Amino acid sequence: MANTNFSLLTNEQKTLWSMDLWKQARNYSFVNKFLGKDANSMIQHITTLKKSEKGARAVITLLADLEGDGVAGDRTLEGNEEAMKSYDQVIRLDMLRHANRHEGKMADQKSVVEFRENSRDVLAYWLADRVDQLAFLTMSGQAYSLKNNGATRPGSDLPFLEFSADVSAPTDKRRMQWNQTTKTLSYSGATSAVAATDLPSWELFVQLKAAAKDQYIRGIKTSGGEETFHAFLTPQAMARLKLDPTFMLNVRHAQSRGDANNLFTGDTLKIDGIMFHEFRHVFNTSGLSSGSKWGSGGTVEGCQILFAGAQALGMADIGAPEWVEKGFDYENQQGISVGKIFGFLKPKFNSIYSNNTVQDFGVMSVYVAQ
Repeated sequence: MANTNFSLLTNEQKTLWSMDLWKQARNYSFVNKFLGKDANSMIQHITTLKKSEKGARAVITLLADLEGDGVAGDRTLEGNEEAMKSYDQVIRLDMLRHANRHEGKMADQKSVVEFRENSRDVLAYWLADRVDQLAFLTMSGQAYSLKNNGATRPGSDLPFLEFSADVSAPTDKRRMQWNQTTKTLSYSGATSAVAATDLPSWELFVQLKAAAKDQYIRGIKTSGGEETFHAFLTPQAMARLKLDPTFMLNVRHAQSRGDANNLFTGDTLKIDGIMFHEFRHVFNTSGLSSGSKWGSGGTVEGCQILFAGAQALGMADIGAPEWVEKGFDYENQQGISVGKIFGFLKPKFNSIYSNNTVQDFGVMSVYVAQ
């Protein structure tokens, strides 16, 4: 009986398999729902390279507000125009690859197809999950050498990605700490000052939304003109928030009555223009040992809440994934690899609302207990 030939796919067939994988990965990905092509998107999605004298680059452009007051009546405008300030943010690109291998000879073509389908499924989930992890590490300003639960990634290649070098901690006017005892939100990056009692509550988000607007962070405009912000918490932090009676009272009154209430369906909650999302890859300290967590003694379980408006993150996603099939050990073993070129960048700009200091453009971090 003739051996099953594993590597019979044409280039067109490989493209179809790779596009099917990417479509499936996009469906698995949590951040996919926040992608958009324009500046009115939480994650601005760049899919084409911009040509310039420096070559083809993935660029996200930020436009600063005009500072001048204009001219009154018939006073001369010519010569008093204001130059438009824009900030081109270049997103570095790199390829992330992974593969799996089938141990032993596949007996027939059916086995080959099943292996391709299984490989597509597991590699699609892996790619989606890594994209989600990297997106939240980037917005949080946490190094790719860390897992999203704070633990280290021994032997990981993620820190070698080109865009890893651009990951930066939250800037001083985008980094806040919540004190539940005094009900105050302060600009501070001291995770060591977080107490076990500093749990998320409705008062936190009332003040956080006001702080974001004071810093002129733009929300995402809906078709009706409403400005919306997105808040991201871990499942544990969200559970703590749901124990706050004031928050729950607002949930009951802000949502529709009966079984359609999002509190019962498990859907995203929206209150006062804030969309509340729980997600396991929001940065937290659950992977750290006692003594290495937050608080003065390193024993407080912490969560870095993200509060995001428009252009909180830039994502470059160039081309289809690369699908490669290969035989090993005289074709006795077969493997499939997938590689995807993409990149992330948390945009920054010179904020005229913070004494012309460099600030993160569209996302704030708040350190709380969970």
